[in-house]
Amino acid sequence: MSADSVTPFGFESLPVRGALIHLSRSWRRMLRDHDYDALVTETLGHAAAATGLIAQSLKFDGAITLQIQGAGVLQMLVMQCTSEFDVRGMAAVHMGSHVRDFAELTENAHCAVTVDSGERPYQGIVAIDDASLAASLEHYFDRSVQVPSHIALVANDNVAGGLLLQQVPGETIDADDWRRLHFLAETLSEKDFAGEAGMQLIGKLFAEDDVRVYEPRPVQFRCRCSARKTEDVLKMLGEVESRAALEELGRIEVTCEYCGRCRHFDTVDVERIFSDNVIPAPDSLQ
Repeated sequence: MSADSVTPFGFESLPVRGALIHLSRSWRRMLRDHDYDALVTETLGHAAAATGLIAQSLKFDGAITLQIQGAGVLQMLVMQCTSEFDVRGMAAVHMGSHVRDFAELTENAHCAVTVDSGERPYQGIVAIDDASLAASLEHYFDRSVQVPSHIALVANDNVAGGLLLQQVPGETIDADDWRRLHFLAETLSEKDFAGEAGMQLIGKLFAEDDVRVYEPRPVQFRCRCSARKTEDVLKMLGEVESRAALEELGRIEVTCEYCGRCRHFDTVDVERIFSDNVIPAPDSLQ
């Protein structure tokens, strides 16, 4: 089984479905070109795990995007996972700012989860709970989606992982059983993801329950940046500004914030980009 995977499962005797996610190689690749502090790394890792867990429930081709935006220390955090489990993400923070916890990091910030099926995207607003991203998403599923959920998320420099438990809509579960599952989910720690985490970890956590584990799905880091999309950035910047930057610097460098790839544009490139942007007039006017 791939170390980077999401593994869905269900309980035979309880109306509960779940999923476990384990990211190592893809997570380290996501961090490679960035120098986040420990708190931002943890928060971004929690977002990576949570987005993958949500994506595994998609019944169509599309993507889940989790975004936190604010005017405080954390200016922006974006995490995206497709239905094919291609994951990418980044965070932007005020340089030199130090905060103690998630509450301070996300002060005055807004969070949203966007489901994009390629037609009409649906966006749900997530109220940020000062305790954690996991608590914020639990409240979102419970209040906005009406699907009671337990979410546990862990992350450090080497691994990002998490667990999602959700009550099956339309069915009821004994309150004691639901509290017991919550307690078990809270025991999840970074040590549980030291090796490959999948069927064995699920069996360990829920040893008292009959659990059916389904085929794991591999997760990989994949950025969707391209030369054409980078050129579109310059077109949005505008011809005057692009030429001014070119004159000042000799060439323009555009770095993807997700994968760190740097693309260079010289005078010839800029001429081509903005000549391609001209729409030829029709032969006759009507």
